[in-house]
Amino acid sequence: MPKEYSRGQRVAAQIRRELAGLIQMEIKDPRVGFVSLTEVELTPDYAHAKVFFTAMGGAGDVPEILEGLRRASGFLRRELGKRIRIHTLPELHFHYDRSVEEGSRLLQLIDQTVREDEVRAADEKPGS
Repeated sequence: MPKEYSRGQRVAAQIRRELAGLIQMEIKDPRVGFVSLTEVELTPDYAHAKVFFTAMGGAGDVPEILEGLRRASGFLRRELGKRIRIHTLPELHFHYDRSVEEGSRLLQLIDQTVREDEVRAADEKPGS
């Protein structure tokens, strides 16, 4: 039976779950309020982890959130080390994930195009 996930993918998923819980329950910094972690990418040697997040308040809050996450990264890494037993605990690098925002923008464009097509089709109907 083939493996569905590699060990690195499982470790990355576990790091994402643990970090999400830590950010939600342990971080007191108000700048880091409504953050959702979307993905964690680990280097093959587990030395570095790119942690991608979205901001519920929109892209305008991202610089403040990023600063709050960077300031809390030492605490997060230490707490992560208590919860996950791996040989090398990765250094955390936070990155804003624009994919949700971009997906929403594309959906709006699609909806707008569909509405315009419906209006155009109604105008072109014979006997109108």
